[in-house]
Amino acid sequence: MESTTYALPATPKQIAYARALALRNQTLLPWEVQQDRRSLSAWIDEQAKMNLGAQESRPTSRQVAFAERLARIKRRAVPDECFRDKGLMSKWIDGNK
Repeated sequence: MESTTYALPATPKQIAYARALALRNQTLLPWEVQQDRRSLSAWIDEQAKMNLGAQESRPTSRQVAFAERLARIKRRAVPDECFRDKGLMSKWIDGNK
C-alpha cells in the first residue's frame, strides 16, 4: 500500500475567519495558504496570537471612563498614549486623583 497524503481544501468558515483576522491585523492572507486546510489553520493560529497580546495591554472600559471623568474634573485631557497601554493609563489615573 502506498501512503499518499492529499491536502484537504480549506473550509469556507476557515477562509472567512482568516480574512477577518487579516483585516484586523492589517496583513495579507497568502493565496497558497488558502489552498490547504492545515496551512490555513497554522496561519490562523499565528495571526490570532499576534493580536491577542495587543488587546491584553489596552486599558479596560472602566479605566477609560474613570480617567475621562477625572480629566473633566481637572479640566485636562488624557494623553493619547494612555488609551493604548493599561499601565500608562493606571499611572495617569494615580497621578491625577
